[in-house]
Amino acid sequence: MTSRWTPGHITPITLQLVGPQSWTEVPALLCYDPSDPFAVRIAFGEQDGADGEEGIAWLVGRELLQAGLERPAGDGDVRVWPAHTASDVLFLHLRAPSGEALFELSRATVAAFLRHTEALVPTGSETALLHLDQELDALLSNGGPDFPGR
Repeated sequence: MTSRWTPGHITPITLQLVGPQSWTEVPALLCYDPSDPFAVRIAFGEQDGADGEEGIAWLVGRELLQAGLERPAGDGDVRVWPAHTASDVLFLHLRAPSGEALFELSRATVAAFLRHTEALVPTGSETALLHLDQELDALLSNGGPDFPGR
């Protein structure tokens, strides 16, 4: 089932995949949807492309990216940190069961993107946009009043 994701803000970005002997440019999109105010989507490859296949996307905490602009942030599958030697370099490390990847990306581009998200949903106001009561009702009703597992 394919769901169409409607972002509030999209920024194209080129990441450098850091390999053992070379770097590879990887085009991606930074995407922000105010209906999921805590997350930033990093979309790699064709998204809802003409061939019907979707690319890979990672959801990363907006707060994690913000913290990673200034200092190492994240544990486990997603880590972000600024380079010590270059002011416009940000490192992004992604780990999945199938492998891991280290990327270099523009710190200034990520900072500008986060400023746009902040204009859409200021930090601290995210929970006001969530429909927690509706989500909780759906969860507690086991998917609806006629759900067979009740």
